[in-house]
Amino acid sequence: MSADRLSSLDIAFLCIDGAATPMHLGAVALFSARNPDAHRLAALVARRADALPRLRQRVRTELTGGARWEDDPTFDATQHVSTHHLAGEGPEPLTAHASRWLATPLAVHRPLWSAQIVTGLSEERFALLIKLHHALCDGTGAIELALGLLDHTPLPRPTPRTFRSPTAKDDSPLRTLWRGARATVEQAIGSTVESASIAGAMLRAARPYPLSPTVTTCSPRRRLGLVRLDLDDIRRVRKTHGGTTNDVVLALLAGAFRDWLVNRNDDPVRPLRALVPVSMRRRRGAEAGGNALSGYLCDLPVDTDSPIERLHAVTRTMNRNKQAGPWRGAGALPVLAEHLPGAVHRLATRTVAHAAPLLFDTVVTNVPLPNIPLALDGAPLCEVYPVVPLAPHQSVGCAVSTYQNGVYIGLHTGGDAVSGVGSLADAVTKSMAVLLQHCP
Repeated sequence: MSADRLSSLDIAFLCIDGAATPMHLGAVALFSARNPDAHRLAALVARRADALPRLRQRVRTELTGGARWEDDPTFDATQHVSTHHLAGEGPEPLTAHASRWLATPLAVHRPLWSAQIVTGLSEERFALLIKLHHALCDGTGAIELALGLLDHTPLPRPTPRTFRSPTAKDDSPLRTLWRGARATVEQAIGSTVESASIAGAMLRAARPYPLSPTVTTCSPRRRLGLVRLDLDDIRRVRKTHGGTTNDVVLALLAGAFRDWLVNRNDDPVRPLRALVPVSMRRRRGAEAGGNALSGYLCDLPVDTDSPIERLHAVTRTMNRNKQAGPWRGAGALPVLAEHLPGAVHRLATRTVAHAAPLLFDTVVTNVPLPNIPLALDGAPLCEVYPVVPLAPHQSVGCAVSTYQNGVYIGLHTGGDAVSGVGSLADAVTKSMAVLLQHCP
């Protein structure tokens, strides 16, 4: 597909977008600096954004239902970067402000991103808030674009693949034509079979009744909870009880959801199901723009009292997912969306998206940052909390980033869960402590 065209999945995210369902990814990044100059920092971010071609482009819709990226002739990066100074805005001024800022949808007729420099924080820090529409990039792509706004840091490049040089026989026009035709037919058949397999798995996995306790009415109200954990603690649990780092994170979130539901007087009688996005970027060789995603469905055993049993249950489920692969199963619904024409998404996606709670209760995404020091205008990056958009009728989403020795969790709540985000954040910290109690 041409790099200037939106994929079907990109178009799907545009179709879901609305005042109560903004479909942008976000981040709250904290930097250490004395007396930061907000206007200088904003000008620097704008200059760097101007050098990133995708951030200068807007979406142009086609009559066929497709869409492509085009340069915005009126683009001015400074119109996408603002400043804000906190002053007496409550007990958690940054979190409250970031919640309001991130709840505001992006204007779809403009380049689909925005940034803000926030000063007035304690401890000689400033924040960079970012939102990037999901049509523009997935989580891995968002990291790559965001790195372009920071100070230049050489990143390790992947080793290029080597291919066998074709022989003269291979280069014959007839054989080349035959290989191309066969590949086209195989791809069409493969897509049909794959789509049918995923659709069938989704129908079997749907849970019409009873409704999940995390289901809510669609609402523009949003609230963030920001939690930092120690990566060494995660590794200690993993070394003692097995699983991967991501398994431990999923298990501690299961423990947090269990406590949170109990505090809300919701009896956790069945697991909560998480959609765990899987990046296909390396597999497909995708560039920073667009989405290259599949996903796994993982039951978070909130109905299990033992934290170690919860971890083992999560590990078993994720192992089964990995053995099956990211191209099949109900969690691969982004792959299914990729196979549908853009016109179909424009007709049906907004309606179908409201059925998301039948398939999953929350999203838990994990996108690690490069394990190197990052900075903005020389100010070192201290903390970074990602934010995942909420699917229609879902009240909570979790995004995780690992940077240096920290694990940063952004809890994004909407609807009737807004007032309970503080309780959920506390439950995450408590769940980590409980797991550590079971380690030598």
